[in-house]
Amino acid sequence: MRPIAETLLFADAVRVVMKAARPIARTERVAILAADGRVSSGDVRAAVDVPPFDRAAMDGYAVRAEDTFGSGPHAPSRLRLVDRVLTGQAAGRGVGPGECVEIATGAPMPDGADAVVMVEETETESEGDAVRILTPVYPRQNVGRRGADLAAGQMIVPAGAVLNPSRIGALAGAGVTDVEVYGRPSVAILSTGNEIVPPGGPLGPGQIYDINRFTLESIVARHGGIGVAMPIAADTRAELGAALDAARAHDIIVFSGGSSVGERDLMLDVLRDKGDVLFHGIAVKPGKPTVFGTVGGTAVFGMPGYPTSCLSNAYMLLAPFLRLVARLPPWKPATVSAPLARRVVSTTGRHQFFTVRIVDGRAEPAFKASGDITSMAHADGYIEIPAQTDVLEAGTVVTVTLF
Repeated sequence: MRPIAETLLFADAVRVVMKAARPIARTERVAILAADGRVSSGDVRAAVDVPPFDRAAMDGYAVRAEDTFGSGPHAPSRLRLVDRVLTGQAAGRGVGPGECVEIATGAPMPDGADAVVMVEETETESEGDAVRILTPVYPRQNVGRRGADLAAGQMIVPAGAVLNPSRIGALAGAGVTDVEVYGRPSVAILSTGNEIVPPGGPLGPGQIYDINRFTLESIVARHGGIGVAMPIAADTRAELGAALDAARAHDIIVFSGGSSVGERDLMLDVLRDKGDVLFHGIAVKPGKPTVFGTVGGTAVFGMPGYPTSCLSNAYMLLAPFLRLVARLPPWKPATVSAPLARRVVSTTGRHQFFTVRIVDGRAEPAFKASGDITSMAHADGYIEIPAQTDVLEAGTVVTVTLF
């Protein structure tokens, strides 16, 4: 057994991890339908005006505004109806003095017309060849001008912007079909331990199903990366070393297990052999036996094997690191305030992330043990208990960070 001699304060561990993050430089071109959540790697500008023509903003009649001046319910202007324009059509003729064209919302304005009278402000004569205008309009009224949405050459999406449905819509509106984006960081996920087996098969004596691969892959996918599951590695230096070498093909390496203090916790030794260990041990609960280092410039996270410890530190350390690498904005989870339903005792000297569920407006403790994944699965979020606090009494109002 090799006890952890010294632990790093949680805030210091975060600083070490974030200092090692390098925003990804790799780019790729993707179809705009596949671009949601991706980060634009360059400015995208409109090649055409949007809309490409002046268009009616209302159903009604395209007119010369001056022909409607002085119109009113008791003194309507009378205009001759000379054409009809629907969306997707061009007007067959222009509008001259004393004339109007029936027009649909979104249809191109005919030459000579500079306003649209809403259909509700008109009356059609029984013969159908003339329209009475019951209210005046001013020039450009109820008309969407050409380029009002985007002018040719105008920025649609700046470099570094996260693409979302509205930005994708703006790209489509300008005729863009694909866009250059930053690549998603590739994250090698390596479960270690003789006792770990993939879900779905039979369990042998002393064996358990792999949980951490699935929780880690879910975290990675949610925060901008692509998780790549590596084969489970047994507790031998040779096999762990070979697994670490294979994982170096990826942008980030995350292994679980092998970072504690037992005689079979060999991953720390392997990491020291092949790279640099920046810290081993954080003054945090759960998740004390966490390792962070580098191998040939590739960041390596060594998460505890216990599922709750692994997932907790994935939220606190891996997610913000990954978002910075992926060039995504910082993660800002929602929070709620609630009184504690029961007294909570913490470990002095260790910053604790304590899981709770919200029941009838109160924060009910959900934490069982670091080895129990239901400590997280049955929780709505967590509260933070500072290292110098050993007790929170029932009724204390706490801030719950929601998962």
